[in-house]
Amino acid sequence: MANREELAIIRGARAGRADAQLALGKRYLFGSAGLPQSLPTALHWLDRAAHQGCLESCQLIGNHVPLELARQHAGPLTAWYERAYDAGNTRAGLVLAQLLLEEPGAALAPALRAKALRALEDAARAGFAEAQWLLARQPAAAAAPRPAGTAAALPARAASGAAAAEPAAGQPWLRRAADNGLPEAQFALLEQSWKSGQWQDYLERALPLARALAEGGAGKHTQRLTPGETSLLSRVARLLERGMAGAGVDAAELHVFWELAAAENDRHAQLAMGLWYARMQVDGTRVAGGAGAANFKKAIRWLLLAGEQGLAEAWYALSRIYVKPEFSQRNVADAQRYLERAAEMGYRVAQLECGNNAWRARRENENNDVRAVYWLQQAAAGGCPDAAAALQKIAPRLADALHTETGALLGCAIDLSAHPLLAARLELAALFGLSRAEALLLDVHAADQGHCLVIDIRASYGRSKRRLVMIETAHERQALDRIVQLFENVDCGPGGPEGNYRQRLYRLRTAVADMSQVIKPAKPPVPGRGASYGLAA
Repeated sequence: MANREELAIIRGARAGRADAQLALGKRYLFGSAGLPQSLPTALHWLDRAAHQGCLESCQLIGNHVPLELARQHAGPLTAWYERAYDAGNTRAGLVLAQLLLEEPGAALAPALRAKALRALEDAARAGFAEAQWLLARQPAAAAAPRPAGTAAALPARAASGAAAAEPAAGQPWLRRAADNGLPEAQFALLEQSWKSGQWQDYLERALPLARALAEGGAGKHTQRLTPGETSLLSRVARLLERGMAGAGVDAAELHVFWELAAAENDRHAQLAMGLWYARMQVDGTRVAGGAGAANFKKAIRWLLLAGEQGLAEAWYALSRIYVKPEFSQRNVADAQRYLERAAEMGYRVAQLECGNNAWRARRENENNDVRAVYWLQQAAAGGCPDAAAALQKIAPRLADALHTETGALLGCAIDLSAHPLLAARLELAALFGLSRAEALLLDVHAADQGHCLVIDIRASYGRSKRRLVMIETAHERQALDRIVQLFENVDCGPGGPEGNYRQRLYRLRTAVADMSQVIKPAKPPVPGRGASYGLAA
């Protein structure tokens, strides 16, 4: 309870006396025998005294009122921080700069902005990490400071999603703020190193932080990690697993990093935990010297969590587990399902395996060769040389005379305006290297599989064989779409408007009858029969 002296001060403060308001603000600021310490109440009376021109109130506000409380105050306080800064209070200059420069959407006068930046530089040079961090994020940061002599300290818990600092002029200030232990600056600097691929620099700064997290309260699961801390643990563990650490890091410490990050739903850590429980690598190879027996039940749990978060390697590892003979729930169908999920997510090894599996199973289902070409195309597009070599064997683009002479007719001066379907078939022959019989008899609708053409005319031409031709370019895809649209309502069978094979052949022979000089005979003419010019039935 307030004593008589304090009651008199309260009455004077309420009456509007500046000296009483200052005295009452001091008592609430530091606490007294009769009045409790209350920073918001102290600010209220100091603000009222400052309105009456009390410089000491401005100094007290600049020294003791933090940025968060200044933002919550009903009235603006920038004028008091400015007066305190003008009187030489560096900390007041820092809060002034934070109030002015961090205000979203605020349009500052050039002179006021220059003063805020000057105050920020003074605070940064005085060693305030918050000032160094804010200065590093300014579009036009000041000149680089002198190297700091302070050692890096272990950070407090870092906020996630720190904004990236200005990479050029603000970089020295960012490093000083990080060296002074400001978590936001540390994480911003680490993010820069990670994105630029400076793995050793990242590891040097991040490893002590990861060890502090593992040894502190987070290691005892007393509080949750922030996303930034989780990412740090995961990235450090990945670099350590690649053997980039100069200092010896044992497997137990690495496992702690993975375990902490996996508990916070980091997908790379979940994959690592799954592989650790399975005692294997991603491709299913058993890890040499793995301690203890594999626990596939726990491994599957972690791998499923990683796969659901979009990690293709997790699905591939699951497919390896389900084909292991020692796995009690071995299931080839489940293994194939997980393998295809990994392939659909772009995992090149899985795409190659899916293609090879489909090709080997083509006798069980004839259309498996189409699936094989699809997956091999996906793997080849990702840079897999084995897939590209397999495609050349499975779906080669034939370039011999038998498969080029029909398409070459398009280069001759043949008037096919009266036969648009025949012209389209010759264009198909030129694009995809079709023989005469293939070009004339192909069912265009059934042939188009999106990524390849299925050339199958065995029902009408018994001497032919089923084969595949890849659609390799956008031009081929566009031309094929146009041709398919032309045949949209056309029956390509012998009962359709084009007739049977002999009728189609006769139509072609009639169209090129006057162009025999550009078509080589298929064989020497037999006496009494005349030349066929490669178009005999």
